[in-house]
Amino acid sequence: MANDGLKRRNFLKLAAQSALAAPVLASLRNLGMAQAATPKVPGPAPKHSLPHAAASKPKLTLSVRDYGATGDGKTKDTAAVQQTIDRCAVFGGGEVTLPAGDYLCGALTLRSNTVLRIEKDASLLGSPDMTDYPITEVRWEGRWIKGYSAFISAMDGENIGIAGPGKIVGSPAIRGRVDRKTQLRLPALIEFTSCKNVLVTDCFTSCGGMWSIHPTYCENITFKNVVVHSGADGIDVDSCKHVVIDGCDFVTADDCISLKSGRGAEAYTINRLTEDVRIANCTFSDSNFACIGIGSETSAGIRNVHVEHCKCTNARSFAIYIKSRPGRAAFIEDIYMNDIDVSGAKQGFLRFNTLNSGKQDEFPVAGDEGIPTVRNFHFTNIRVVDVPILVDGREVHPHKPLEGLTLSNISGTCGKGIFLANIHHADIRNIKVTGFAGALLNINNVTGVGLTGATKIAEADMPKMPDPVLSPEKPYQLH
Repeated sequence: MANDGLKRRNFLKLAAQSALAAPVLASLRNLGMAQAATPKVPGPAPKHSLPHAAASKPKLTLSVRDYGATGDGKTKDTAAVQQTIDRCAVFGGGEVTLPAGDYLCGALTLRSNTVLRIEKDASLLGSPDMTDYPITEVRWEGRWIKGYSAFISAMDGENIGIAGPGKIVGSPAIRGRVDRKTQLRLPALIEFTSCKNVLVTDCFTSCGGMWSIHPTYCENITFKNVVVHSGADGIDVDSCKHVVIDGCDFVTADDCISLKSGRGAEAYTINRLTEDVRIANCTFSDSNFACIGIGSETSAGIRNVHVEHCKCTNARSFAIYIKSRPGRAAFIEDIYMNDIDVSGAKQGFLRFNTLNSGKQDEFPVAGDEGIPTVRNFHFTNIRVVDVPILVDGREVHPHKPLEGLTLSNISGTCGKGIFLANIHHADIRNIKVTGFAGALLNINNVTGVGLTGATKIAEADMPKMPDPVLSPEKPYQLH
């Protein structure tokens, strides 16, 4: 870890003095890119920061209108928009602008050192024709499979920006997540793969039934002041490092934000974790699952996540849901959440579950090695309104108890209190909620402070243990 930190600091120092300080990055900075603020949350602060650059104009600005784009909402402008992006890139980078109009396009590929700016009263509209989305390798539910490319994508790029204040709208004709006939994953709205230094800012996005925004294997990626309307997940952070999601507004039909790192032996072998994530100043409304989900794909690990100054206004399940299962392996650790308002959560404020969340992988990690390690969960300064249950933390595997849980300064109203099982080093303090039935604190196999007067959870009320994951006949190999 120390060596990683040294490499990270050296990268930032060199970046500020090198080509990353080119005018295109200055353009990104002018869009809102800056060093991430240090969270006022206990524990280690995220390392995420982005290179400084002198304020100056991009060295090249190209309009898609000059390359044949009509913007009439009927003519497909794919070739014209892509040509403008490609031409900007080969000239060293700069800005590609979409003036006012409706630009109907198939799949588009962003290039390094290039900003795609969608101006006021401009909309980038996804084509309804599946033939406009090439088939490629995509990440889906933690595995690499064959599927349709995203509406807007980039691979192996650096210094990429998408800016508003215009709109990016997926086709309403493409619904669902997987094509029922071909079993191919359907197009995401925006997808970055193996990219560095990415900023998406000040734009409106809308997508149907597929995950909306999906960065995978990325480093230094920021979403600032983005409106995310999605018929599925909003932003899925998948095996990424140094991520900031700040000032965004989510209305989704599944997790508003989900943090993932792959599923089963494939992801465990590849070992690309999600690390150093800061989520701040966001508003969440979800109609089908959670506001923030961590998991259930966790097979390379998730750590150092800071969430602060956020409002959860609606969730069909729990506002915050941390989830995994035996067979995933790896870890979820160092989760810090502070200054959170929760209302409209249909099941409760917080649930964590390492017993049975998500479908089992075809190639799970066997035995106790496959049981995820969970440690250092901290929730402070939480305000809740009429949540049915405050905390449901009974579904922790007894072979690997949660090591370290802080619940402090929690206030508001709830139907039931706190339920915890298989936890070491709990710290429960200053819980000031009203309206609950039964005992405020209910525990089974929990040690720590602040447990005086707790009621023991009866064995009959404990969740069923999952079956052990058995070793395969042959060791897993990437294939």
